[in-house]
Amino acid sequence: MISATTHIARLARAGFVFAREGVFGAVDPSLVPPPGQLALKVARLIERRGAKSGPRLSRALTRMGPAYLKLGQFLATRPDVVGVVMARDLESLQDKLPPFPQDEAEAVIAASLDRPLAQAFASFGPAVAAASIAQVHRGEVERDGTRRAVAVKVLRPNVAARFRRDLGDFFFVAHKAETYSAEARRLRLIEVINTMSRSVAMEMDLRLEAAALSEMAENTSGDPDFRIPTVDWERTTHNVLTMEWIDGIALSDHARLEQAAVDLPDLGRKVIQSFLRHALRDGFFHADMHPGNLFLDAEGRLVAVDFGIMGRLGLKERRFLAEILLGFITRDYRRVAEVHFEAGYVPSHHSVENFAQAIRAIGEPIHNRTAEEISMAKLLTLLLEVTGLFDMRTRPELILLQKTMVVVEGVARGFDPKLDIWKTADPVVREWIERNLGPVGRIESAMSGASDLARVLAGLPAIAERSVAVIEQLEIMTRDGLRLSPETIAAMGRTEARRSRWRTLALWIIAGTFIAILVAVRQL
Repeated sequence: MISATTHIARLARAGFVFAREGVFGAVDPSLVPPPGQLALKVARLIERRGAKSGPRLSRALTRMGPAYLKLGQFLATRPDVVGVVMARDLESLQDKLPPFPQDEAEAVIAASLDRPLAQAFASFGPAVAAASIAQVHRGEVERDGTRRAVAVKVLRPNVAARFRRDLGDFFFVAHKAETYSAEARRLRLIEVINTMSRSVAMEMDLRLEAAALSEMAENTSGDPDFRIPTVDWERTTHNVLTMEWIDGIALSDHARLEQAAVDLPDLGRKVIQSFLRHALRDGFFHADMHPGNLFLDAEGRLVAVDFGIMGRLGLKERRFLAEILLGFITRDYRRVAEVHFEAGYVPSHHSVENFAQAIRAIGEPIHNRTAEEISMAKLLTLLLEVTGLFDMRTRPELILLQKTMVVVEGVARGFDPKLDIWKTADPVVREWIERNLGPVGRIESAMSGASDLARVLAGLPAIAERSVAVIEQLEIMTRDGLRLSPETIAAMGRTEARRSRWRTLALWIIAGTFIAILVAVRQL
């Protein structure tokens, strides 16, 4: 009960900040139940002067601190939860905070590397960028009498404790929502927060980001247009990540790109093909490919930085992606529908024919437009919207893929507005389909299936032994019965009664505020 009271107190503070920043002012009162309408009126009374201008929700989330800032960025990748308009608004949310003091950063490095800063680095400069979880410094290391520049990423002091506290509040709201809302259960809000929690946990262990750098470097070692900075493992720990300093031109700096006479349409092609190659071929992709995280080096290769957010696709998801893209290109809508059912994404009680009809409503308008007007990201967005009508449960990995594709397409078309996304993607998609769905791929799949079957057969004796043990336990239970003492039954009743009363009280306290917040999120 104490824990729940603490959650509600902190969430009430969040509601106050939302009210002060005018978030509730964008809500249509007619869409809110009567108790929520009263909460809206109260919220409007404390709205600060001038709050109606600018991005209200982004401003409120920034005021609430690092965890809320990260929540806003994460929800920008989940239009299925907050709506497409809200997701687009949150995309502009910048993860930029003032840097923490230089002496604190130096103390973190010295403690983490277990040696004085001067022994680890030949030079160490001030922060060049600061975000909610870490900040980056430029330094130099000396090896064999030669100095080379490095980027040193340092975790913010005590950031883990702050995130754990706020994530607990988010889980509290998600659990209450799923308990009483069928729509919340369909959207899997607990899983949404779980996914965010895992993502943040990985971002706060810089060794894991270094491992992502290393893995992608291995995957892309043969790519002519893409490379990854080298990790300095000797100077990398839980709190510190040291890597090669990149001196290339940021893709966000269009003026420098033009001065360098870069072939911008070719650069757009590199961005699209590199992303699709990583997603389809490797099943491991950079999920934050905005222009500030991409550089062009002296050899004309793309270089990516900031590997805190990564996406993974299993073989089933990659096949799903390739086949639906091919199905839309060939207008084989029934095949697109069948792929959804085969993957288990749409429940089997639905009709394949009806689902194919819904898919056709998305695909046919595509064939009335020129190639440069067709967006794969938009297509996937519409597809995921339609699947909600057929009880398709949210697939976080596909949502992350779709949102990353939106960013990647935006970057590519920023360099070439007439870029034909489909023609650019065709070599990568076709190569993957021929390799994995053609004769060679089918033979390899059959061999893999035979190997899996052999492992199952080898484990049959152990499975049989465990089955016999379970059956014996069931026989004992059915013969003797399951007995509870009167004291145990009474204690269970008292606990459940207290829990029920507390649930009711908690719901009444948070209902007014958070119904309004949810409606605000949908309206903005």
